[in-house]
Amino acid sequence: MTSSNLIRAAALAMAATLVLSACAAAPAAPPAAPAPPAAAKPAAAEPVNLRVTVWSGNEKHLQTMNDIATAYKAKNPNVSVKFDVIPFADYLSKLTVQMSGNNPPDLGWVVENAAPAFIDAGVLVDQKPSLDKTQGYNFAEYSQPAMGLWQRGGAVYGIPFSTSPFFVVYNKDLFAKAGTDTPDKLLAQGKWTWETLAQAAKAIQATGGGVYGFQPVDSFPYNANIIAPVIRAYGGDLWDATGTKCMLNADSSVKAMQLIHDMLFKDKSATPIGDKSDFYAGQVGMATAQLSRLAKLDKAPFKWDVIPLPSGPAGDSQMVGQAALGVFRSGKNQATALDFAAFMTNAENTAKMSIYFPPARKSVFEAPAFLTSNPMVTAEQMKASVAVGIDKGKIVPVHTNFAKIELALKPVLDKTWLPGADVKAQMDEACKAIAPLLTP
Repeated sequence: MTSSNLIRAAALAMAATLVLSACAAAPAAPPAAPAPPAAAKPAAAEPVNLRVTVWSGNEKHLQTMNDIATAYKAKNPNVSVKFDVIPFADYLSKLTVQMSGNNPPDLGWVVENAAPAFIDAGVLVDQKPSLDKTQGYNFAEYSQPAMGLWQRGGAVYGIPFSTSPFFVVYNKDLFAKAGTDTPDKLLAQGKWTWETLAQAAKAIQATGGGVYGFQPVDSFPYNANIIAPVIRAYGGDLWDATGTKCMLNADSSVKAMQLIHDMLFKDKSATPIGDKSDFYAGQVGMATAQLSRLAKLDKAPFKWDVIPLPSGPAGDSQMVGQAALGVFRSGKNQATALDFAAFMTNAENTAKMSIYFPPARKSVFEAPAFLTSNPMVTAEQMKASVAVGIDKGKIVPVHTNFAKIELALKPVLDKTWLPGADVKAQMDEACKAIAPLLTP
């Protein structure tokens, strides 16, 4: 019992004693036996309103999260949880403003490329002490490679709820119309490469009707995450493993960038920058995607399938995106936020979320139920694309200065994605732009 409850209980007991004393002093016939003093009622816990920032407004995702919040409220009636949706394109900028304002969120999703900067800046709270005291949490079953980005020594600054590989989803109807081999046939022949993807995209675009052959991750711009798997498949990268040397102007990286440039302007088979054509509406033949995005195919008017990312001259190049649940130091309800984070990422709730977000918990990921957990994807598709990606995938580009690097790259890439651009010269310019940000 808290000190305030003890004081309140003592006050109630004293009031009951005074009432009984007054009744006893009244001149009357023999008094009835005094009633036992009323039991002191514990003070109601103060209401807590947790705000959790997320970037998915998908109804099914939100329903699952709200169900988890409802279960938490059943155990903690004073706590209400609101999921605040911020579109991904604006997420980091708006989150940063909110955290420095008068009404910061208590916890929220943190994307992998923001993790180093957030941790270094002290934005995130160490969750390990809270997890250790949570009965049955079993932190040890998290995959250590998956946790590598979020741990510093013994501290844990984020719990990955999604370790999600990128793959290609394709429109089987458009392939049939183009009369070209589908990606699964190319993969079986050992010919599923970025070059054959480009050839298939060109064939689909040539069928007319305003369709395109390829779209990178919905309608996102051609940014670092879009170009990374292509560049890596060619043997290049954005920067080296130490994060101190730019590799964008390496011959292998330039060849990959030229392939993308040719798809955009020579073949006109890839969706142009800012174009509103949508794979999920049947307007594009292929798109890079993740498991969570397939919910948009619930009522697709066409047949579709999924396939791992293509290989390249340097071999297989799968890529994994990761997002974690973090507790923000600026939040006003830190203790409750830590407790809710532990609840939301326990084994039971991780299994619920795994329908859309591939988990890092081994007991969930390795369970047969995971392979059949997503109604949009068969067990065979899950094994062939999702499991393969998690097993072999390299995480998307991350760097302590990632946000600044993206800002520095943007004007250079804007000039790269123009007809007639000299790709090699632009990549030289890109390396000059980000060199000061690649810290030793």
